[in-house]
Amino acid sequence: MALEGKTLKVCSCNGTIPLDAKRLAHALKAGQPLIVHRELCRKETGAFQAALADPDVIVACTQEAPLFSELAETAESKASLRFVNIREAAGWSEEGSAAMPKIAALLAAAALPEPEPVPVVTYKSGGQLLIIGPSDAAIDWAERLAGSLDVSVLLTSANRGELPAERKYPVWSGRVLKVSGWLGAFEVEWQQDNPIDLEICTRCNACVRACPENAIDFTYQIDLEKCKAHRQCVKACGEIGAIDFSRAAAPRKESFDLVLDLSREPLVRLHDAPQGYAAPGADPLEQALAARNLVALVGEFEKPRFTQYRERICAHGRSGKIGCTKCLDVCSTGAILEDGDYVKVEPHLCTGCGGCATVCPSGAMTYAYPRIPDLGIRLKALLSTYREAGGENACILVHDLEAGQNLVRAIGRRAGFGDRGLGRKGAGRGLPARVIPFECFHVASIGMDLLLGALAYGASQVRVLATGREADGYLAALRQQMGYAQSIVSALGYEGDHFALIEAGDAPALEASLWKLEPARTVDKPATFNLSPEKRTSLDFALDHLARQAPKPQEAIRLSAGAPFGALLVNKDTCTLCKACIGACPESALLDAPDYPRLRFIERNCVQCGLCVNTCPEDAIRLEPRLLLTAQAKEPVTLNEAEPFNCVRCGKPFGTKPMVDNMLGKLGAHSMFPDAGHLRRLQMCADCRVVDMMENKGEASIFDYIGRK
Repeated sequence: MALEGKTLKVCSCNGTIPLDAKRLAHALKAGQPLIVHRELCRKETGAFQAALADPDVIVACTQEAPLFSELAETAESKASLRFVNIREAAGWSEEGSAAMPKIAALLAAAALPEPEPVPVVTYKSGGQLLIIGPSDAAIDWAERLAGSLDVSVLLTSANRGELPAERKYPVWSGRVLKVSGWLGAFEVEWQQDNPIDLEICTRCNACVRACPENAIDFTYQIDLEKCKAHRQCVKACGEIGAIDFSRAAAPRKESFDLVLDLSREPLVRLHDAPQGYAAPGADPLEQALAARNLVALVGEFEKPRFTQYRERICAHGRSGKIGCTKCLDVCSTGAILEDGDYVKVEPHLCTGCGGCATVCPSGAMTYAYPRIPDLGIRLKALLSTYREAGGENACILVHDLEAGQNLVRAIGRRAGFGDRGLGRKGAGRGLPARVIPFECFHVASIGMDLLLGALAYGASQVRVLATGREADGYLAALRQQMGYAQSIVSALGYEGDHFALIEAGDAPALEASLWKLEPARTVDKPATFNLSPEKRTSLDFALDHLARQAPKPQEAIRLSAGAPFGALLVNKDTCTLCKACIGACPESALLDAPDYPRLRFIERNCVQCGLCVNTCPEDAIRLEPRLLLTAQAKEPVTLNEAEPFNCVRCGKPFGTKPMVDNMLGKLGAHSMFPDAGHLRRLQMCADCRVVDMMENKGEASIFDYIGRK
């Protein structure tokens, strides 16, 4: 069957998926009848093989994707294969017979073009591994891995074990000061805190024999709790000089490709540790799994560059004043650092959560895997096909590609079956027919632009599945974004609970949450726009559409602190119109006026970063979080204006009267302005001040002080 130039192969999985070929073909706007196979992966594989002559083939089965891929490879087919799950996601459900609109939506989304590839980040690892930890575990794993990797060992304590008889790899000891970097580029800094330097030690055992307290074992480290300071070991070591109790060791630093941290507590305390770093703790099984994974990390590797950053509209800082820090606060990998007035992203540390783009109010940080427009196109295709096929009250269930996807599929496997089940129910109910799974790389990347965009496209609700693997900061950020979005749609009269997290660690908990949901009100006429690469543009489109169709139209909606929309309140009594706030604003929300001293403001541009508040020398500005929905939001409005001050010498306007009066009031008692003449100079323009100074030859200048001591 042709579907936008693609061939579709659908199977009922031995009759367990209730499929109506005519209704499905109509929903997909097929120009020819749809054939529903029953055993495509067994007796009917010939039908699949025949389709391999076509350029693009969509197979409505994910379980047998390896088999179909192998058949295509054997046939040396050049067909592009895609696999989509309609079984656990739709057909295997208590409402499977009503799931045809969802099945059509899933198939239509699978027919969309692949997103454009994104730039990649490259890692190069030569297999240089540093094992950090107590002597017994560290030496044991060094012996096991020395044949596969270029091993080095850093002993953090000498509790048990022996150094190997052969010096096959470097062994150091000390206290770790810092572990930084990523796969292929780690730097480890430590300071030796044991009197025996293992690099110098010849392992001759002279110190072991000489120690009267048996404080030295075959790790060649001194147990300082047992040592009574006889220093017999120092004498025994002699000219080798490996033992020095008075050594003031300087920190050492070495580079490695991989790090196996066997410390009781990880040295890198991040929710998402860098690739190439493993901290399995004391569990032998976890240590073995970590070792196996590290052995595989030798060679060259690539991953997507998950984010894009445009410093021009970043609201982090201006002129040393700090505004927005949301991306810095939410990042769980340490990939985002301050860089003067801006931030910088280290792509090798970024794991692609997208939380930074979610919380970024300006859109300076954007998510690229996939890009928001690509997610929007998929969301729009799902909802439009679902609606045209007769579906109602669609609930988008956002989940990640691993734990979340597994839970969704587990729900389907728990459900009752179709005609082959003879009416008997399984252990669960499956997904409700109106719940449409929507996968993404990481759920933290779902921001207000997608949430409000989904509602504008006709979704009744959006639920984001958190499986317990997400950092707490990401969940807090999602709740906050959902709170802003819910406040807006509730104020507009859209009744119900539209946006929420579902925190479920197993299939029964997720299933129970989904079946309890009551549909929420959505738009009567879905939007036709596409989401933009510009976050603020997407939000404008979605908000304008929701406002036009609102059951209860509003002019302004109050929002909680931290919202990315709002007004500014200016104290006209203290504002001098110095215009420092205009220079600080990165979003062009604050504007000058060419013909008069005036402070103007475009509310829709404001992201409430607070840079103007922190920059204002008179503390005259306050933030007012709200969403203005009238045309005025996009037009400049005057926040303050003042009478211009004219130069007392030439009459040219050069400032405002409040600013000059404020300056005279503050400097009137200063020693540099001892008389009225000096103060009068403050009332002159820049050119006239120079002329006035040149005309007063009797005044002291800096040249009068040259040579004085």
